[in-house]
Amino acid sequence: MRKFGLIGFKLSHSFSKKYFSEKFEREGMSDCQFDLYELDEIEHLKDVLTQNKELEGLSVTIPYKEKVIALLDELDSACEKIGAVNCIKIEGDKLIGYNTDYIGFKNSLENWLGEDRPKALVLGTGGASKAVNQALRDLGIEYLIVSRTSSNVEGMITYQDLKADENILQSHHLIINSTPLGTFPETEVMPEIDVNLITNQHKVYDLVYNPEKTFLMRSMEARGAIVKNGLEMLHLQAEAAWKIWN
Repeated sequence: MRKFGLIGFKLSHSFSKKYFSEKFEREGMSDCQFDLYELDEIEHLKDVLTQNKELEGLSVTIPYKEKVIALLDELDSACEKIGAVNCIKIEGDKLIGYNTDYIGFKNSLENWLGEDRPKALVLGTGGASKAVNQALRDLGIEYLIVSRTSSNVEGMITYQDLKADENILQSHHLIINSTPLGTFPETEVMPEIDVNLITNQHKVYDLVYNPEKTFLMRSMEARGAIVKNGLEMLHLQAEAAWKIWN
């Protein structure tokens, strides 16, 4: 049996298991299975590998996209630039890290924007945001990262800065939520964006896909913004991972 899986914490509402299980059934791959490995600590990955010798590939989700790097033997060169891993290829005892979030997001965003290249605000600083930032750089889109905490990092501001300077939201018409805020079951929360400054010139891409229309998306859409969730990105990154594993 060929085994694949997902590592992370709190995986009960995982997209990956359903997606790959349906893929295997649809394409008649009865020798493949996809399992969930919920880890309290990233170090427990070693136990998963020891107990599941048939594993050929793993997806990585919150909160381990950055922490897992220390346990890998090799990083894909593109992944090295990004600084986060969401896909591991297992070759014998060798673990190789990749980032298919980057591929999924870049292709999805490019399809959505067409030739438009508005300035962007990236909400969040975790592993997903690193893939988003690299995609924006490669697409030639100027962006600011919005963090909950103050930082001296160039190109990073806080939600307090957004409140203090209305010009930031008025000049950045693409908003990308890379945080898990709004994910089921805590669906009635969103990042601290002043919706009164949102207009029909704004586009909001929420990487959250469950629920299909998040509180952030509903709030922005009510002010005239065009909105999109992360489901297409997930499909694209899952297929990219399958190519890597094969």
